[in-house]
Amino acid sequence: MQETVSDIFSALAHPTRRQILQDLRDGELAAGDIAARFQASGPTISRHLSVLKAAGLVTERRDSNRILYSLVGERLALSVGDFLSSVCPEQLVLRSIRKPSKKSKPAGGKGAKAAPAVVKGAKVPTAKAATA
Repeated sequence: MQETVSDIFSALAHPTRRQILQDLRDGELAAGDIAARFQASGPTISRHLSVLKAAGLVTERRDSNRILYSLVGERLALSVGDFLSSVCPEQLVLRSIRKPSKKSKPAGGKGAKAAPAVVKGAKVPTAKAATA
């Protein structure tokens, strides 16, 4: 099945699925261990896991009679990041201004500000607009 951005955002729409993704952040978990963290029934959690799997946000593997689930974090990060960069391109500029990379030190020594990154088509608020 070809996952779409809509599938990912639909999967993220439910708080239980978001919590499952957070729980998987530290590593794979068995379906039973995931279900034990919630008051919902086993079949309900199984359905949530199916939605996450269909969206490409988790993978499953069998280990004997257990099903182990793992987070596909890069899929989540790329999809949400692509969406945010298309909706809020100015945030990319502001983020690069606030957090200069540790690899490249700003010219002018300690305390100097890094030059702002340029993103084609991004509207960056000016000092005049900020005070209006």
